[in-house]
Amino acid sequence: MTESVPFRTVVKFAILAIGLLGVIIYLTFQARYLIIGPGISLTEQQTLLQNQRQVELTGSAYNISHLWLNDRPIYTDAQGNFKEALVLENGYTIATLRAEDRYGRETTVTQEFVYTPASFLEEKHY
Repeated sequence: MTESVPFRTVVKFAILAIGLLGVIIYLTFQARYLIIGPGISLTEQQTLLQNQRQVELTGSAYNISHLWLNDRPIYTDAQGNFKEALVLENGYTIATLRAEDRYGRETTVTQEFVYTPASFLEEKHY
């Protein structure tokens, strides 16, 4: 004959399974920052052609332990926002933002600029 499983045992296993599933979901939710790694976002995309010698790069970084602009360390506020001035060279300049998390994973964002003085833009070149 077949024995039937008591209803209490089924309920105990169901509660245990739901609890275990809840713990797994909670741990996955809390580990999301470890899973996605570091991130950088610029709030304003600057135009390629610039007639000002200095531009400001503003944005935010998250899940980072270190942040660099062209291999020079820069810092964020408590919310992860940064604002950094960059002096452009004559002609072509590349700004590279690089972030690293505490596990050594990196991400980079590059922004290109071409500096042309305003007097050069006003001249007519045929």
